[in-house]
Amino acid sequence: MSAHTPTIVLVGHGMVGQRFLEALAERGVTERARIVVLCEEPRPAYDRVQLTSYFSGRTPEDLSMVEAGFMEKHGIELYVGDAAEAVDREGRTVTARSGRVFAYDTLVLATGSYPFVPPVPGKDARGCFVYRTIEDLLAIEEYAKGATTGAVVGGGLLGLEAAGALKGLGLDTHIVEFAPRLMPVQVDEGGGAALLRTIEQMGLTVHTGTGTQEVVTEDGAVTAMRLSDGSELATDMVVFSAGVRPRDQLARDCGLSVGERGGIAVDERCRTSDPAVFAIGECALASDGRVYGLVAPGYEMAQTVAAVLAGEAGDGDGFTGADLSTKLKLLGVDVASFGDAHGTSEGCLDVVYSDSRSGVYKKLVVDGEGVLLGGVLVGDAESYGLL
Repeated sequence: MSAHTPTIVLVGHGMVGQRFLEALAERGVTERARIVVLCEEPRPAYDRVQLTSYFSGRTPEDLSMVEAGFMEKHGIELYVGDAAEAVDREGRTVTARSGRVFAYDTLVLATGSYPFVPPVPGKDARGCFVYRTIEDLLAIEEYAKGATTGAVVGGGLLGLEAAGALKGLGLDTHIVEFAPRLMPVQVDEGGGAALLRTIEQMGLTVHTGTGTQEVVTEDGAVTAMRLSDGSELATDMVVFSAGVRPRDQLARDCGLSVGERGGIAVDERCRTSDPAVFAIGECALASDGRVYGLVAPGYEMAQTVAAVLAGEAGDGDGFTGADLSTKLKLLGVDVASFGDAHGTSEGCLDVVYSDSRSGVYKKLVVDGEGVLLGGVLVGDAESYGLL
């Protein structure tokens, strides 16, 4: 390569990082630039959304998102198990854990997020886990062999997945959620109630409206959990799945602007406060003031930056916000929410159908004219696409 070949360094190789590499390849950028990828995990990008399917027989290889030969074909240098540790913005270099130093013309941060673990006593005891990577799953699977009961802290999306995994491993499983209902972000009270009934029928025990006060240990291992309502729950293992926070430490350390509540601040082009540095995915605080914890907005950001680097971004192009509609199948139950699911618009009306026996709940939010604004579907999301 000639001395004028620009170098793009990508920090992080998750789903969004891989989408960014594909977008660069599609636009021909890989032919005229040197691309270096620093990946902290011991394996290339895999489908984190389908993580739980590992417990139903899918191998880590099945979950891979990188087509065989992709890196070689496009001349991308991938360093697996070698996280970026420091960025020198003045000298434009990134230093990796191995001691390797890479000079960059453009730096793209796709560091994702880390699991939030509530600061409770005993949280680091043997038998406490988070639910984020394939490595976490392997550790949970191994520890579960010597356990009979498991508790999951967090009744959101990932919490329910983790609970399904523990139940699949043969454990008597409890879910502890601080909010008054399960999946508080996606569903409303009625939807939460329908979900709760269905999940309890599967033999999982749910504790809502209560938090974790302490992880009780004996000889350094988990034996129980003390809850904020004063009760104690005997358990052999605890999985924290109480939400995620943007991984912005690298950005903080090198003086990039970050949001008050975390996230690397970016503009519509996903450019940070340093014009040579971009941030995409769950580590980025978008120009609309939000951090998007979903993969689709992350993919849009990846496309945006690839277009900028390819010189193809027009005036109207950019990431200004995303659709937060979600349709999921959790523990075999359909859950979907879209638009103004919680009915926050002025003068809107709810149209509700609820069948407690079958665990089906449907709510549509309409305005005074009868125009559909949003909705929540639990137990039967057949009409989601149409709506």
